[in-house]
Amino acid sequence: MNTKSTTTAEDNSAPQDNPGSTPSRIREGLPFPLGASWDGLGVNFALFSANATKVELCLFDSTGEIELERIELPEYTDETYHGYLPDAHPGLIYGYRVYGPYDPKNGHRFNHNKLLIDPYAKQLVGELKWSEALFGYTIGHPDGDLSFDERDSAPFVPKSKVIDEAYTWGRDQRVGTPWDKTIFYETHVRGITMRHPEVAEELRGTFAGLGSAPVVDHIRKLGVTSVELLPIHAFVNDQHLLQKGMTNYWGYNSIAFFAPDPRYLGEWQDCRVQGNGCAPASCRAGGHS
Repeated sequence: MNTKSTTTAEDNSAPQDNPGSTPSRIREGLPFPLGASWDGLGVNFALFSANATKVELCLFDSTGEIELERIELPEYTDETYHGYLPDAHPGLIYGYRVYGPYDPKNGHRFNHNKLLIDPYAKQLVGELKWSEALFGYTIGHPDGDLSFDERDSAPFVPKSKVIDEAYTWGRDQRVGTPWDKTIFYETHVRGITMRHPEVAEELRGTFAGLGSAPVVDHIRKLGVTSVELLPIHAFVNDQHLLQKGMTNYWGYNSIAFFAPDPRYLGEWQDCRVQGNGCAPASCRAGGHS
């Protein structure tokens, strides 16, 4: 393991005001697995970047609106920045600021003013709010997308959330339906639950609604053995759709491939209970999910 300290004149890594940075709290941690991993005593953070010169872990309050602290990840191993935060636990809200060269002509657009979602985040908090501050360049600038924008994007982007990935399946077992007897049913979480008259109103449009008895019974009566869901990972409502008073129904504009879209979690906002809860319900009915 080593600490990466190489900088160049083109690096956009000049010091700036840090809200309560306390680097002594962080330990070296491990470069794997990628993402945020809780071990019961603390959280390991690992982020891949072949060309970054520095990575700051940004911690937020429980609402995800107030940035409390920035901590530099201390180690760099196999092109991965990493650090271990003792006493951190599930529920911690965070994001990254990544420093490095801003050289668009050569494919480098590092801009630490822009808060980044952890690409391996398992859950997000908040939603993307369209703003010119989201862009790494200044819209309307004479240099176009070669310009550099210094506005902070944090107020406008979702934040990542540390979760406890442990889950027990209890006595549920894989059904093991033979392929020659398998029938797939492709559906949409919102589409199949939103107008089902027997699904409780508060469960409609959510994973919990998908795993509810009325929906499972409906699928079972169709003779379906396996359910294939249309996109369920976190996605963005395209700006041009919002301008027309529309939304992205299908979800084909992903921003976090390992995090379920918060809209499908409902008021409970627990991705383990909501997501995994669908599978046992379908297994008990004799199907796959």
